[in-house]
Amino acid sequence: MAPASPASSAPGSPRLPGPSRAAASRQGRQGRVGSMVWLKVDWAFLRSPRGSLKLSRTLVALAALICFMASGSHEAYAALAGMETGITVLFLLIYLLRVDTQIRCFYWPLADVLNSMIAALFLLVVSLFALIKTNKGTLAGGVLGLVLLVLCLVDVILLYKKISLDKARGRSAPAK
Repeated sequence: MAPASPASSAPGSPRLPGPSRAAASRQGRQGRVGSMVWLKVDWAFLRSPRGSLKLSRTLVALAALICFMASGSHEAYAALAGMETGITVLFLLIYLLRVDTQIRCFYWPLADVLNSMIAALFLLVVSLFALIKTNKGTLAGGVLGLVLLVLCLVDVILLYKKISLDKARGRSAPAK
């Protein structure tokens, strides 16, 4: 019995239609503007109050994560700080890349408010437990957690104002 060979190298096998490798490489070099969707980066968001708040939340959560990991504290402290860092980075990317305007079936500010409120609740508990510890790294992480708690509450207030303004703009004036 002869060894099995791939279908493309078997004699008499049909070749699938399509561009040759040279044509595909030329097309790749020229760029496929029509077939690719490019995300536009909204750099003005980083200069806005909400953007700078998201960026500061990310940096403080990252600093708390580093403090908890460097001090060798309980895994729950590092897990909460790591999850807060990751989720805040994801929301920052959603707003920075304007994904919230492209995916309209999901109301992003409400999800962000719920995330901030739940994070504030968990940060309150974990930061207070971290402040009880005598380890300096855990203590520093607890203080950064309380700072992050305040930033989460400020984020809730800013997002609530945005939701309230969006709701008021969406209503039409009553007919007289």
